[in-house]
Amino acid sequence: MKVLYLDCGMGAAGDMLSAALMQLVPDPKHILDIVNGLTIPGLRVYLDTVSKCGISGARYKVIIDSAEETEGGHRHYAHHLSDVNEILSKSSAPEKAISDAKAVYNLLAEAEAKVHGQSVSHIHFHEVGSIDAIADILTVCILINELAPERIYASAVHVGSGTVNCAHGVLPVPAPATAELLRGIPIYSGDICGELCTPTGAALLRYFVDEFDFMPQISIDKVGYGMGKRDYPRVNCLRAVLGSADSDVIELCCNVDDMSGEEVGFALEKLLENGALDAYWEPIGMKKSRPGMRLWIMCKTADRNRMVKLIFRLTSTIGIREAICRRYVLKRSEKTVETPWGSVRYKSSAGFGVNKRKSEFEDVRAIADKLGISIKEARAAIE
Repeated sequence: MKVLYLDCGMGAAGDMLSAALMQLVPDPKHILDIVNGLTIPGLRVYLDTVSKCGISGARYKVIIDSAEETEGGHRHYAHHLSDVNEILSKSSAPEKAISDAKAVYNLLAEAEAKVHGQSVSHIHFHEVGSIDAIADILTVCILINELAPERIYASAVHVGSGTVNCAHGVLPVPAPATAELLRGIPIYSGDICGELCTPTGAALLRYFVDEFDFMPQISIDKVGYGMGKRDYPRVNCLRAVLGSADSDVIELCCNVDDMSGEEVGFALEKLLENGALDAYWEPIGMKKSRPGMRLWIMCKTADRNRMVKLIFRLTSTIGIREAICRRYVLKRSEKTVETPWGSVRYKSSAGFGVNKRKSEFEDVRAIADKLGISIKEARAAIE
């Protein structure tokens, strides 16, 4: 499974994400050409190599009329969500990247609307409507579209501390809109004074990241370092790691003693319908000698959170245990064979020096019913 991990130990900003991801694609110039094609007069974007704390990385620069966009010196361009959408619609970027960029901006608009007590249509963009914010968001969306990871993880987000100057005055870090976008996402502060996570960075993380946790076990293919504008005692960068994860599976289990067999059966059916690889139960003895059931659910790592939510919703349990299992599987295929008595589907499995073949039971049963013979006789007839 192709995995992207974002190390946000020094926060996240659009330019840092852009620079880090740019180092993971084979042709960064192609991405720059698309962004430079935006209908913004005088816009040019560049990727420079810089060094911070002895670490070499990339800086993503947005130039307008030969001057770099700087912190606190944004030139407002797109004042409303409709302005941003118009600019993005005219881009030559892939349609998926454009729709992603619009969705990210919608998250920004919703956060600003909630903070200011206004409707989305009345929100007036300030910093996030600047030229560099538009370029950063579209760039990240194009890069994610090109890298096409199956799963995106990120660390807890370092937000910084102190205050930040913006169009509405001096505000605490994280800024109100940033805090709104980071709801439900693990964050922390520290001894770095400054705004480490911007609204743009927060919106991109909320939209793209599947799970915030420690780095999973992966085999690294590429590493990118996206450098921030400021210098701190720690290297001011966002690190992006692209690699592949093992095909481990998650084993979830829980105990119940107050559900009927019908309720358990319904829960297992729904879990299987929603992507569980396997689901079953076994009888157990519980506290006070009560008979109960232990439910076992196997799922892909990417489906863990969805399965946990379903288990809590469909069962009476108040606690779930998890184990990571290494799975070995045979390569499977299915083929339909025509027989004198009708079509029969066969499932074949191969690998590890073995080959297996089995007829679909429902098809065999239909032939047994039709001929008035046993399942064993029906199998013998079609083999």
